[in-house]
Amino acid sequence: MPVLDDLSGFEFEDLMEDVFRTLGYENVRQARKTADEGRDVIMEEVVDGTRRAVVVECKHTETVGRPVVQKLHSAIATFEFDGPKRGMVVTTGRFTTPAQEYATRLQRNDDPYPIELVDGQDLRDIADDIGLDLYNGRIEILCDETLRPYDPSASVSAPVAAAFRDIENIEAAELPEPHSRVTFRPVVVLTADTNAVFETSVGVVHRIDDRSRFVVHAERGHPEVADADVAALVTENAHATVALDDRFEAAFDAVDEHRFGQTQTEYKEWAVDRLRTHHTTTVTYTGDNNVTYDKTCEPNRSDVSVQSIDPVYLPEVRHTTAVQDYSHPYEYYAAGPSRVTSEDGIHRCVHCEASGVDETYTYCPNCGAIACRSHIETERLEGEPVCTGCAVTERFALQTKYFYDEDNLETFRDTYAAMPLHEKAMENKPLVGGALVTALLVVVGLLVVSGVI
Repeated sequence: MPVLDDLSGFEFEDLMEDVFRTLGYENVRQARKTADEGRDVIMEEVVDGTRRAVVVECKHTETVGRPVVQKLHSAIATFEFDGPKRGMVVTTGRFTTPAQEYATRLQRNDDPYPIELVDGQDLRDIADDIGLDLYNGRIEILCDETLRPYDPSASVSAPVAAAFRDIENIEAAELPEPHSRVTFRPVVVLTADTNAVFETSVGVVHRIDDRSRFVVHAERGHPEVADADVAALVTENAHATVALDDRFEAAFDAVDEHRFGQTQTEYKEWAVDRLRTHHTTTVTYTGDNNVTYDKTCEPNRSDVSVQSIDPVYLPEVRHTTAVQDYSHPYEYYAAGPSRVTSEDGIHRCVHCEASGVDETYTYCPNCGAIACRSHIETERLEGEPVCTGCAVTERFALQTKYFYDEDNLETFRDTYAAMPLHEKAMENKPLVGGALVTALLVVVGLLVVSGVI
């Protein structure tokens, strides 16, 4: 049995609020249940550039007769709105013939307040279009729009080449092509209004009039607010989305698409709870008797109205560059040329915790490592950088020397054995320098003692 038959009247209104929002209506909100004057949901639409109010009556009954439609017509007339208005009656059942005739007559006579009738079959047709599963009550979020995962004027791997330009001892042209994967991660942009007035015997002591916007990661689990940088990436590029289709399979080595994990109702409830908590505050005021009081001002659920829930896929691109013994990942959220880095394995030493673009890193051609200054040395035989992780070491003239491999070490052993003594000593220049300074000081001291100086 479809879930529509099991809903209470209020639950049906909640469901329809989500349905209308998904259909693209704006400023969708419910009328206060304590003051229902024949209008359950109020929303707006823009037709040919003109904004129009739509007043909706929801009836969770088997049949809807003419009196319901007439009552809504009167409610539309008294509804305050600066612009044209129309009505809509939505039912899980069917409309009687007199109800249909009344609505048709309004349309035929160009009445200023026409009324659209939506019955149970119409709802089932709408459900197929918006992803509403009538058997479990979930409005699955359907979306085929994504932020662009790469800059169309550059190659997909251009950000990797740009990141490697900061690394010493390697040219971007020498790099192998990275393995590139894009994961389209669902996010929703929630816009909500909080309007509340708190009064006491002395009048208004606190007022809230606020519009909030959240960018929320929308995969399975509890909704998670995106970081400020990610939120800005989404909101600043939401106007330039593209269709999520097969074109990206040709551009990337692998493509993943994650499903939206929550329903619109769950996001709405989450946003309401979050804003109620955010806006709850304690104010101090002075009563008529000159006594100071504290009042906790917590908005009611009806004070928070979710205006829009806009889904979009946020591309997360991960490049992995495999160089000899190491793989260097580079991961970021993308919107064309704009990026928010989530993992930078290029500006990171493989041997310690040093990371970030403010450090200096050097590529080790011996093993493919990227190392910080503390873990990079000069190979004695080749004169090129080598990292401490792969180097073969041995002490010569009391100083550690670094080699690419045992063959280079053996070659240098033979070279060192054939060196004259003064050249061997120069393999430890700090030691030689220190010895010369010490000898000079000794000579000066003797000269001073002997009275020469």
